[in-house]
Amino acid sequence: QVQLVESGGGLVQAGGSLRLSCVASGRTFSSYAMGWFRQAPGKEREFVAAISWSVGRTNYADSVKGRFTISRDNAKNTVYLQMNSLKPEDTAVYYCAADSALSVRTVDPALFDYWGQGTQVTVSS
Repeated sequence: QVQLVESGGGLVQAGGSLRLSCVASGRTFSSYAMGWFRQAPGKEREFVAAISWSVGRTNYADSVKGRFTISRDNAKNTVYLQMNSLKPEDTAVYYCAADSALSVRTVDPALFDYWGQGTQVTVSS
């Protein structure tokens, strides 16, 4: 059974930084695509970034390019989302997702099989 556990959310002022972590367990993830999504109140869940576990290929939403960086630590089975220059519109619950059959270009959250419980990120103005 795949388990994804996010951490690292919190309250930060605009312009600040946070690093989210997602610890994955239960499988060998070498063929998986790992994604970060977010959902703000009253809005649909949206794609933020993705990385291929094996070669580290990445993909980003236009809204976060140049500010967010996704990375992974194979030894720790952990995926990170470094978020810099945060804006109030980045406020959302951030979710980690995983799937063995998708590429990093997949942005539809309905296609990902496994999800974490989410971590709240709040950016004050």
